Amino acid sequence: MKNKIYILLIFSCITFNSCTTDSVSDLEETEVTIITYTTTIKGIIDNNCIRCHATVPVNGAPMSLTTYENVRDAVLNRNLLDRISRAEGTSGAMPFGGPRLPQSNIDAINEWADNNFPQ
Repeated sequence: MKNKIYILLIFSCITFNSCTTDSVSDLEETEVTIITYTTTIKGIIDNNCIRCHATVPVNGAPMSLTTYENVRDAVLNRNLLDRISRAEGTSGAMPFGGPRLPQSNIDAINEWADNNFPQ
């Protein structure tokens, strides 16, 4: 009987000592970055699309992508996400003739759309 009590006591000590509490650093919230047109999307478009999709489109581009409204409309009504997601060299892939956008840029535009296009 005494041995059973000792075993139970040892087991309890091991169990309770193996439990830990969260440290303060574990409890800190990480900052969530919301992708907006102004902070993220405009830069992607300006660096990759404006040479053709300028205020007056050139090189056969069908529309301008110089404003929030233009880009939002292109995502909603002109298959922008599909066009930038196509493999490089595929028919209709954008940017036209250029390297495919980095996946992180495509993901940012997708997230922007998924979050209802914050300005």
